[in-house]
Amino acid sequence: MAAESSPVDRAEANLRAALLLLGALQRAGLGKAVLCPGSRSAPLALAAGLLQHRRLRLHTALDERSAAFFALGLARATGVPAAVITTSGSAVAQLLPACVEADHGAIPLLLLSADRPDRLKGCGANQSVNQEDFLRGSCRWFGQASGTGMGGMEPADVVALAAEAYLRSLGGNGALPAGPVHLNLPFDEPLHVGAASLASLADSLAMGPVLLGEPALSIGAPTTTPAPPSSVADTASSVAEPAGLVHGARAAVSPSAAIPALDPDRPGVVVAGPWRGRPQAWQAHLDALILWQRRSGWPVLADPLSGLRGQAQLICVGGYDLLLESPDPVLAPSQVLRLGSLPASRRLERWLAGLDAEQVLVSEGDSRPLDPLAVVRAQTAAGLWAWVGGQLEGPPAVPSAAACRLAKTWRDAEARLQVLLDQALSNGPPSAGAWNEPALARHLSRLLPPGLAVMLANSSPVRDWETFADPAAPSRPMVGFRGASGIDGTLSEACGLAEALGSCLLISGDLALLHDANGWLWRPQLQGRLTVLVIDNGGGGIFEQLPIRVEPAELLDFDRLFAMPQPVDPLALAQAHGVPARLIASPAALPEDLAWALAQPFSLLVVRTDRRHDAELRRRLRTMAALASASR
Repeated sequence: MAAESSPVDRAEANLRAALLLLGALQRAGLGKAVLCPGSRSAPLALAAGLLQHRRLRLHTALDERSAAFFALGLARATGVPAAVITTSGSAVAQLLPACVEADHGAIPLLLLSADRPDRLKGCGANQSVNQEDFLRGSCRWFGQASGTGMGGMEPADVVALAAEAYLRSLGGNGALPAGPVHLNLPFDEPLHVGAASLASLADSLAMGPVLLGEPALSIGAPTTTPAPPSSVADTASSVAEPAGLVHGARAAVSPSAAIPALDPDRPGVVVAGPWRGRPQAWQAHLDALILWQRRSGWPVLADPLSGLRGQAQLICVGGYDLLLESPDPVLAPSQVLRLGSLPASRRLERWLAGLDAEQVLVSEGDSRPLDPLAVVRAQTAAGLWAWVGGQLEGPPAVPSAAACRLAKTWRDAEARLQVLLDQALSNGPPSAGAWNEPALARHLSRLLPPGLAVMLANSSPVRDWETFADPAAPSRPMVGFRGASGIDGTLSEACGLAEALGSCLLISGDLALLHDANGWLWRPQLQGRLTVLVIDNGGGGIFEQLPIRVEPAELLDFDRLFAMPQPVDPLALAQAHGVPARLIASPAALPEDLAWALAQPFSLLVVRTDRRHDAELRRRLRTMAALASASR
C-alpha cells in the first residue's frame, strides 16, 4: 500500500498542476489574464503570479463581473482569448453576463473557475454549488478537471485540457464561431504552499517547464487568418489574374462550391452590420468589399459598428435610418448582400423585410442563423473574401448602367439628407445654448482624432451615432457590444479596450455608466488611455423614444417605472476614484474640454441634456426627413 502524500506535497501538487495548465494556455497563445480574489483559487493565483515573469500580463479585479467584461474588452480588441480566474461559488455566477455577450458577439474568452472536489459536492459543504451549470448554455465548450482534484491529474491530461479549451474558444474545428469556454477546476486541500515550496517552484520554473513535470507534448498553434495583401491596390490588381482572386493561402472558392451567388450586373445594395470577425481578418474583409463595390457599383448601407464609414475607397450611406422613415420606392434594389448581423435600425429591418429582392447573408465564420427577418435565401459563413472570390471570375468589368443609377439615387438622397441635418443641427458647435444629443453625435464624429477607437454604449449613444454622425467624418475603429445589447460591464469593457488598443473613448449614458460603477476601480492599473464621455439626461433616455408615455400622465409613473433617474453625481463618483472630471458647460466648450480629456490617462467628461426635449427633436428630424423625401 502506497504511503499517503503529506499536506506539503499535496499543496505543491496543486500548484504544479495550475502552473502546467496556465503554461500550456500560454504556449497556445494566451497572453493576458484577469485574477479575482479567493482561497479555493489560490493555486491558480500563485501560478499566474509566477508566470508574470514569463510574459503573462496579469490584471487583478475585486469584482468578477467587472473582471469578465474587462477581459471581454481585451479579447474583442485583439482577437485572442483572455482568461478570467475566479474562486468557487457565486463568483462563477458573476461571469454569466460577459459570457452571454461573448457568445453572441463571437468573442474568445477563457473562464477558469476553481471548485471543491466531488466529495464535497451535494453534502452541504460551504461554498459548494452547481457552478458547472452556471455558464454552460452560453459556452462553446465546458471542460471539467478531475473530480478528485487537479493535483492528482496526469500532466499530459492537464496539458490536453488546456489545449482543447484554447482551440475551442477560437471556434475549434470551424463548426462554431469564437466564443467563451468554461474550465471548472477542482482543488482539494491544502491549497496554500509554504515559502520553501514556493521558492523551489519559482527556481524550477526559471530553469524550464519540463522540471515541473510537463510531458513532451506539443500543443498545436490555433488556426489563424493568413496575412492580408499589403495594400488595397495589391488586391485590386489581382482581379485580372486568370485564376481569379488568389493571395497566398487565401485562395478563391471554386464556383462549384456551395456559396450563394448574386449577380453584380443587376442593381443591389450592401447592408453591413456590426463587425464580429477577428481583427486579423479585417483587412481582407475590407479589401473584398472594395473589390465588390468596384465591380457591382452597389452602395454600402454601413452600420457605424461595421468599421466601414469613412473608408476612402468605399461609397457608404450613413443616413439610411432617416431615409427609410418613409421609403422612396426608387431606392429599392433587386438584390441585397447582407454582411453579418443586422444594424440597430428598426426602420432598416422593416424595409428589408418588405423588399421583393434576393437577399444573401455572408458572415465571418459564424454559421449560426443571423436572419431574424426570415427573408435571406442563403447564408454562408465562408467570409466575404471567399464569397467575393467565388463571384468575380474572369477579367475585370465595370458596373452596369442600372446598378449605377440605383447607386446614384442613394448617393443623392444621402447628400440631401446631410445638408438637412447640417442645417437643423448646425455645421459646428453653436457658440451658446443647451446641448442636444443628436448634435453631440454629429459634432463628436467630426472633432475626434482619426484613428481613435470609440466605444458606443448601448441604447441611445449607438443609435444616435448610427443616425446623426457625419458619414464623411474620418474613419476610426468603432466598437460596440451589440451581441446581447445590455448595459452590463460598459465601463469595464471600455477599460479592456483601452488597455489592449492603447487609447479609447467611451460614449455612454448615465445609467449604463452607473450600472458598472466598479469599472472605475481599474484606474490604478490601467496602462491604456481612456476618456469617458457620459450623457447625463437623468435616467434612461432610450425609453423616451418608445411609445410608453400616456395621457393623462397620472396614469403611469414614467420616471419611476422606466427612466429610473438616480441621484448620483457622475463627476463626484469619478473623482472619488481619483479620475479627473469636467462638466462641459456648453457646446462651445466642447473642443477645449475634449482636448483636455484626451490628454489625461483616465478622465471623465459630462454632458447634461434633456431626454424629453431630445426625444421630441429626434421625432421632428424624422418628420423633416420624410417630408423632404416626399417633396423630391
